[in-house]
Amino acid sequence: MIPKSHPRYESLMIREKLIRGFERGIVAKAGLIAHGRGEAFDYLLGEKTIPEAMRAIEAAAATLILAKHPVISVNGNVAALVPDEIVELSKLIPAPLEINLFYRTKKRIEKIKKHLEEHGASTVLGITDNLVTIPELFSERRKVDPEGIYKADVVFVPLEDGDRTEALRRMGKIVVTVDLNPMSRTARAANITIVDNIVRAAPLLIKAVKKLKRRPENELMKIVNEFDNDLNLRNVVRYLRERLFQLSKSRMQLM
Repeated sequence: MIPKSHPRYESLMIREKLIRGFERGIVAKAGLIAHGRGEAFDYLLGEKTIPEAMRAIEAAAATLILAKHPVISVNGNVAALVPDEIVELSKLIPAPLEINLFYRTKKRIEKIKKHLEEHGASTVLGITDNLVTIPELFSERRKVDPEGIYKADVVFVPLEDGDRTEALRRMGKIVVTVDLNPMSRTARAANITIVDNIVRAAPLLIKAVKKLKRRPENELMKIVNEFDNDLNLRNVVRYLRERLFQLSKSRMQLM
């Protein structure tokens, strides 16, 4: 039992969700390592959603609303950490959920599908053997649903790996991602990168979609066209640099 008074309560609760997901066969071992890597960047961000992330969230919401065939890609970590939010987002846009895994097994696919359904999902793609492949991609992530990611014009790929983001971009798709590392291949290859923790970003994205959904198309297009992912990532890196500088000054004053 983790007391709510613990200074690392939120972070420890996220870890507990992942551990439970691993024990249920939803999260891969590598997913635990990937989370730890992301958590290190979250420390640097101050474990909060910064203005640059909010700008990316607004652009992401507008892009998903404007899309003709949006799809939300789901891996084990996403299913374990934000199942309610990802299902709500799926219904709100609307956009189907598609399970896409690097460590893909039939057993794990079925467990994630069942978990999503327990949290309200009605349609989950990527679960049959009738899949097609993404060109120039050789991991198990290359297997996608012909009515899902393969057909999509916009793919939301939270907690993604870089090679598939690059492959999807080569296919002409718009990629929206959530990545705590602004210097990763995923972050740099995506059209819109939300540099934030998925547990904070998902509820904020839902809120943004609700806010923008009734806006006219020209307003949404203006939001999308005015967003510059490269510039936004540079601003995130600048924020991290300045925060590290301030932390180092504080540390020196204590010595």
